Amino acid sequence: MNGVLKRCGWCEGDPLYEAYHDKEWGVPVKEDAILFEFLILETFQAGLSWITILRKRENFRAAFDAFDYQKIAEYKSDKIEELLLNPGIVRNKLKINATISNARAFMKIQKEFGTFSTYIWGFVNNSPIKNTINKYKEGPSKTSISDSLSQDLKKRGFKFVGSTVIYAHMQATGMVNDHEISCFRYEEV
Repeated sequence: MNGVLKRCGWCEGDPLYEAYHDKEWGVPVKEDAILFEFLILETFQAGLSWITILRKRENFRAAFDAFDYQKIAEYKSDKIEELLLNPGIVRNKLKINATISNARAFMKIQKEFGTFSTYIWGFVNNSPIKNTINKYKEGPSKTSISDSLSQDLKKRGFKFVGSTVIYAHMQATGMVNDHEISCFRYEEV
């Protein structure tokens, strides 16, 4: 390999993408605050590219009170208007409103299960699913598990949580290991 790391093909060539891939993507996340952050970012990503969201991540963090779901659940119309005027984020009123209702639904799950992590990781029996993907384009965009999780989240009041969005969340938070088998991170995560 001549000292060059072999990465998943989707991230190659962009330093921000590569850093995200190398340090975060696919690493099992059990902390509720981080799970919520990824859920919100994936919500905003729906219909857009992940790199677009990644480039705006710090703007989202600043605009949404460091993804503090307790604060977000209390947002009122003045905060929504402020967000709609913020050029540093994706200014989509439906997604902003979904973020607020998702924060409320997130806390209801915490109340019922103790943590959101306990709830969501239960869908994979608390252990990451390790797939064997040769080329990222061959990997699934959704699975029966993401279908079930998506349906359950919708029943619990979540918005913008289709199966594809949820599968991307599962990949990002390490519920599934979809690193290409030739990627240096495949065995590490």
